[in-house]
Amino acid sequence: MGGGFATWLVAGALVFAVVGMGFAFAGGAVIVAIPLAVFVVLCIGLLDVMRRRGQAQKVTEHREEAKADKADFTERDQQSLVSE
Repeated sequence: MGGGFATWLVAGALVFAVVGMGFAFAGGAVIVAIPLAVFVVLCIGLLDVMRRRGQAQKVTEHREEAKADKADFTERDQQSLVSE
């Protein structure tokens, strides 16, 4: 959650800076804003891809651990698992 807040904080600061430049340079902010916006969107997308890749790796590791763990069934458990 902290990473999401930091991302939005940086994005908000960039938007605020571009709006400030728009007032200061009478429209010159557009020259800076478009490449900056593209860069920010690409960075956020890259961070999201990296986060999703990490989650996928965790799920894969969890599945491998689950396959490695064998359940010990009692004789009674074995009888209840057998279909008649």
